[in-house]
Amino acid sequence: MLVDEIRAYVALGDSFTEGLNDPGVMGEFRGWADRLAEYIERAQPGLRYANLAVRGKLLGQIADEQVPVAVGMRPDLVSISAGGNDMLRPGADPDVIAARFYAAARELRGSGAEVLVFTGFDPALRSVNGRASARWRGKVATLNVHLRSIADRLDLRVVDLWSMPELCDDGAWDEDRLHMTPEGHRRLAVAIAEFLDVPTGEEWRGEWPERVVLPWREAKQADLHWARTYLLPWVQRRIKGRSSGDGRVAKRPELAPVLTDHDR
Repeated sequence: MLVDEIRAYVALGDSFTEGLNDPGVMGEFRGWADRLAEYIERAQPGLRYANLAVRGKLLGQIADEQVPVAVGMRPDLVSISAGGNDMLRPGADPDVIAARFYAAARELRGSGAEVLVFTGFDPALRSVNGRASARWRGKVATLNVHLRSIADRLDLRVVDLWSMPELCDDGAWDEDRLHMTPEGHRRLAVAIAEFLDVPTGEEWRGEWPERVVLPWREAKQADLHWARTYLLPWVQRRIKGRSSGDGRVAKRPELAPVLTDHDR
């Protein structure tokens, strides 16, 4: 897909696409999708862009609430990253998730848009202070195989996050261990732009600052802080049947000109 063919871009998904935790200058999160839109606009002025992603959304919610809106906008390019929150639920079944994803992707592709999808990162490479977190690796790998199969069937474009170990460095991830840092979002946006042949003049594969491995006691204290600050509230929301996205609306619900840092 040539950059001059991208006149309208719509991003769908959850917190990953909404842009947590990459603060913008207008009090909202920026994130890789906003950054990607800025790169496209820079290369091909006049882009219209919408970001319908809302944190905490499950795949079914994204399919029901965001996909029809995106189809109605008739964009040239759509990105959809969904299923991550489903995978965190107890008893998550990659086969079931994949079937729902196929239906959503087919609807998007049927609109005539070029559709960009994402594999999951390799959990074995996601570490905190040197301790690998590979609990969900098998399920993520299974879902990734499904996603590649879906992409082959529907002629989708796949951003293979599993094959990007550079983006699994601690420096790419915020202290909540779930969302990317601003530099992580920037590098991901550059990587996607490169995949789409959109020039940026920037690099995403460079070395990260050397990781500081904490002593055992400090590492345990960090784990406790993380559990109290992030894990416990998440568990409490699950028990109450609530979501971090309850009551929230999309930050860019309509196709509109891209605002660059200079415009803001």
